[in-house]
Amino acid sequence: MIDVDGVTCRYGGTGAGERDGGGVVAVDDVSLSVPDGEFLVVAGANGSGKTTLVRTFNGLVEPDSGSVSVNGTPVGDDLVAARTAVGMVFQEPRDQFVAATVGADVAFGPENLGLSHAEIDRRVGAALDAVNMGGRGDDRIASLSGGERERVAIAGALAMEPDHLVLDEPFTGLDEPARRSVVDGLRERHRAGTGVVVVTHDLRDVLGLADRVVGLSDGRIAVDAPPDAAVADLPGLDVRVPEGALTDRGGDHVPASDP
Repeated sequence: MIDVDGVTCRYGGTGAGERDGGGVVAVDDVSLSVPDGEFLVVAGANGSGKTTLVRTFNGLVEPDSGSVSVNGTPVGDDLVAARTAVGMVFQEPRDQFVAATVGADVAFGPENLGLSHAEIDRRVGAALDAVNMGGRGDDRIASLSGGERERVAIAGALAMEPDHLVLDEPFTGLDEPARRSVVDGLRERHRAGTGVVVVTHDLRDVLGLADRVVGLSDGRIAVDAPPDAAVADLPGLDVRVPEGALTDRGGDHVPASDP
């Protein structure tokens, strides 16, 4: 369980978005609980605060006020536990790669947990199999396609065996086959019991997988509802939804937004 209670995050400087307390507010007094096993979509336009919010889940961003707990423990009290329980996949996978080869990169997190070689090998193998990259451990990351790099980044998070897997705009720059592959992998992880949090401005790939959609606007929660109830309000947040998903109660089609 991830519990966010009254979290506010500011960045230094002045200008649009500045509120009492100084700085530019990225996340504004947000409270949110993410149960184990939930598939949550955090949606919003660029600059809405969604990336900053999810980075508080495992201490990559420290709130200016409020608190975040994972499995009942404040994140700041045990960063290792938080980052083990909440695996993060960045929008640009190369920002998190630390090794030249696929296997070495996926092994990095488990190695830092002090696990045995046998357990590390088991986790690496299972994580690569889960993203259809089994047998590719010796491949050089520099030689991979964009979709393959995304899958390796996901494998690196999965090797930590997290309770929650958080992915920031995981479909950016991917072609259709790569997108389908990532979607299929997320579906399987969710079925296996891993909580999944996808951060996106475009719900076309994940709306059908979601248990709940939280929409952010100007750092605040504007929508928090099951997908069928959330979609009517999402275009107003500059969020794209699948064609045909938007219908009013009378059944009339409402055009999908296309920011």
